[in-house]
Amino acid sequence: MNHMVDLNADLGEDESVAGMARDIAIMDIVSSCNIACGGHAGSIKTMRAMLTAAKEKNISAGAHPSYPDRANFGRRSMDIHPTALTASLWEQLATIKAIAAETAINLTHLKPHGALYNDAQDKEALADILVEIARTEKLALVGMAGSVIHQKANKSGVRFIAEAFIDRRYTDRSRLQSRTENGAVIADDADRIEQGLSLAQGKAIATAGEQSVIIHAETLCLHSDSDGALATAKVIRRALERENISIAAPTA
Repeated sequence: MNHMVDLNADLGEDESVAGMARDIAIMDIVSSCNIACGGHAGSIKTMRAMLTAAKEKNISAGAHPSYPDRANFGRRSMDIHPTALTASLWEQLATIKAIAAETAINLTHLKPHGALYNDAQDKEALADILVEIARTEKLALVGMAGSVIHQKANKSGVRFIAEAFIDRRYTDRSRLQSRTENGAVIADDADRIEQGLSLAQGKAIATAGEQSVIIHAETLCLHSDSDGALATAKVIRRALERENISIAAPTA
């Protein structure tokens, strides 16, 4: 059983006043955040606001790059040449690094977004690109335990942070169920809390295929754009603390 776990959220994906306010409020609850840097969402405005808030609230801030696909919010796999993808990822990272320097906060980790995140767990070419960026920038890399990207990070000496999701259903092979399928996003708050506690305690969770799997996780993610995300974040933190599980960033 873990006695410490990180809570993270993907932030800076909504430039509306309400969206930015929600994201900043979530930072009072989580211990790390992943900030969109232009590939699927995000702007200079949102990056600066999120990084400033992360510094003020003393939580770890990471880059959250994606396929260059704002039209589909980075949630569709792209047939893109590795050279073009690499160039886009470096451009996204350069943008958020520049703003982090202005804000006087150090980025601690790299977490790919959406389809790129899912694809890189099992596709060697994508895993290689992300591992090399993390290695070059001396950033920890966030992904799924036991994946191809996990193995490659270990071989390259890159700190790997195993992640699991509070509000997403898993397949029998311990991968995220496609958002195109019913039930892929867990809507019920009680179900989110039950899954979050099980993940933090190293217990089995139920898959979409009604099997049981144990998913190793050092960090638990709650998507900020899920309905009721702020309320869920508050409740899951209280639930974890009731179980004497401390909340802290793995890169602290």
